Amino acid sequence: MGDTLCVPGAPGVEVAVRRSARARRMSLRVGRSDGRVSLSMPTRMPLSDAQAFIAQQADWIIRHVTAAPPARVVAVGADLPLMGQEVAIVPGTGRAARWTGRQIAVADDERAGARIKALLQVLARTHLSEAVNRHATALGRHPQKMTLRDTRSRWGSCSSRGDLMFSWRLIMAPPDVLDYVAAHEVAHLRHMDHSPRFWAQVEALMPDWRPRRDWLRLHGAGLHAVSFDPKPSSVI
Repeated sequence: MGDTLCVPGAPGVEVAVRRSARARRMSLRVGRSDGRVSLSMPTRMPLSDAQAFIAQQADWIIRHVTAAPPARVVAVGADLPLMGQEVAIVPGTGRAARWTGRQIAVADDERAGARIKALLQVLARTHLSEAVNRHATALGRHPQKMTLRDTRSRWGSCSSRGDLMFSWRLIMAPPDVLDYVAAHEVAHLRHMDHSPRFWAQVEALMPDWRPRRDWLRLHGAGLHAVSFDPKPSSVI
């Protein structure tokens, strides 16, 4: 366990301190999706220096923590973003969550969040597979395999071997946004960079890709703020 330090003037906001032999100076980071604050610092630097640095940066920390979207806990009776719409989570029966086309039905117990998460992963695989196949057919190249993860730093990736990875949280975004990410990664099967040729390929697959990318930049953090844990950890 590392140290935690308080932010002056911000009750309840704490900074997780991580010491690193590779760090040459102190650096702060505030998670865009959860408001968690962390500070990296050199191994031998006194903790008092870190506290002084945090005090100097208190206004910056508070501003960015406040800007982070509030956590949304998935539970029966709440709403959940799904395919760009707010859908109700209602009591259901059985061992799995069920998408009715209008609502998500799930047993109201401590496993509800996990069951809904599993449902979203199934829906994400179905919709992403369809989008990838469609764009890959248009491109004339197909990926080796496709995997889903819960990534924070990127919505998708393409390896040099032609393996595609996507965040399953894309199923919560509007369908055209999911479609854009699929087209973006499929375009990497031909151009493994972000050169003008790459963006020309994205344009060929999806002429109106820009507003879809902009949506992710504006609202993507809110998708990461959806928690499927019945007891989400406190913000630090």
